[in-house]
Amino acid sequence: MDSNYILAIDQGTTSSRAILFDDKHLPVASAQEEFVQHFPRSGWVEHDPQDLMQTTLSCCRAVLDKMNFSAIDIAAIGITNQRETTLMWDRHSGKPVYNAIVWQDRRTADYCDELREGGHEQVVTEKTGLLLDPYFSGTKIAWILDNVDGVRTAAEKGDLLFGTVDTWLIWNLTGGKRHVTDATNASRTLIYNIHEGCWDDELLSLLKIPKSVLPKVQDCASDFGYTDVKYFGGEIAIAGVAGDQQAATIGQACFEPGMMKSTYGTGCFALLNTGKQAVRSKNRMLTTIASQLNGEVTYALEGSIFIAGAAVQWLRDGLGLIDQASQSGELAKSADLEQDVYMVPAFAGMGAPHWDPHARGAIFGLTRATGPAEMAKAALEAVCYQTHDLLEAMMADWQGNAEQTVLRVDGGMAASDWTMQCLADVLNAPVDRPVVQETTALGAAWLAGSYVGVRGDQTEFSKSWNCEKRFLPNMDPNIRDRKIAGWKDAVRRTLVN
Repeated sequence: MDSNYILAIDQGTTSSRAILFDDKHLPVASAQEEFVQHFPRSGWVEHDPQDLMQTTLSCCRAVLDKMNFSAIDIAAIGITNQRETTLMWDRHSGKPVYNAIVWQDRRTADYCDELREGGHEQVVTEKTGLLLDPYFSGTKIAWILDNVDGVRTAAEKGDLLFGTVDTWLIWNLTGGKRHVTDATNASRTLIYNIHEGCWDDELLSLLKIPKSVLPKVQDCASDFGYTDVKYFGGEIAIAGVAGDQQAATIGQACFEPGMMKSTYGTGCFALLNTGKQAVRSKNRMLTTIASQLNGEVTYALEGSIFIAGAAVQWLRDGLGLIDQASQSGELAKSADLEQDVYMVPAFAGMGAPHWDPHARGAIFGLTRATGPAEMAKAALEAVCYQTHDLLEAMMADWQGNAEQTVLRVDGGMAASDWTMQCLADVLNAPVDRPVVQETTALGAAWLAGSYVGVRGDQTEFSKSWNCEKRFLPNMDPNIRDRKIAGWKDAVRRTLVN
């Protein structure tokens, strides 16, 4: 193959991006476009499916234009995507039957409660590694089937298709020729058996989902088809796919058991590589597929925080305390150190290890002296405290020592030195920030490049990972213990379940 350039599509919760990587794994051109978030009811979050596709196309074309490239200059495309977000469309017309229901959406909380009360959570967890929570795709599929006129009948006739965002993009990019997904995205649906590597008939029956709507599941690095010539003037192989958090784990070169990464975007997601062993959590962590390569599965423990960067966005858009998210760290620096203000950002319920979809946000410790600086500090510290909760639970499951773990970080909030130092202090563990922080897109790019033969293996890719800055803990243990105890008390007061 003449070209060594890989085009990575990173379709996220608030924006779509395209990043071009060269043969040294460095980004050389990028484009990003935000799209509208829809909130039809309290706790409901939706996207227009066409927005996801059109912004993706727009970004890809913008990158090619910047480089004066055409399809022939791209060796392959890798796709990474917001996980769990659920779409259904007509297999003949390609028209969506409903908006995409976003992973943050809470509309199926009561249904999850019913299933749990019916005694079904144990079998769900044993087969999928997940918990009964509206976060995952399965109950969202069931909601569309049961609440949109004519959809269940059409699905049972074989006229409808389901997909997570990767599947929707691939189906469109290939002109409707490929209805496929990868194992990492499938593992987040609540209906995929991560031990047997297949859609699970018992779970499909439980949620009343016809098997005909489901995509074919493939390795993360494999043949996902070719783009239709109408999009880029020629065919481009789609050769790598992974859900965003798994892609970031790959991009951080966390290939060995015990390695851990945490991504700070809209939410925060920490993954701990457990190798070939699917560790069953006793602390309400998720067991998930980290990757599937050459038919071999690597597992991970995952902790999901629903609100991380979104709390800073709330400071900006909801309260008007800052003009730009990047100002939060500087503002936090000026906060009164004598004030212990705790923000529990349960805007969409609490994720791991609490899993309370009914909890809502709260702020504790307010005084007359509390101002914008203290609020900014509380929002950033909340991310660090929540990461501490995840790491504490993971280490108990993994039977490891958090102080011996080096956490590799990425995502927008990782650019804040103040936040990353706070994270190291709260965790009492080193935090490493890589030179290339576009790790999610980089992981997808490596998958695609390795499959088409223009990138090396895991060992070679690991050697290319470089640390830009290491943050070492520097907090008095007594202060750390006091602050963590205050956080745990604030969470306890917030939880409903």
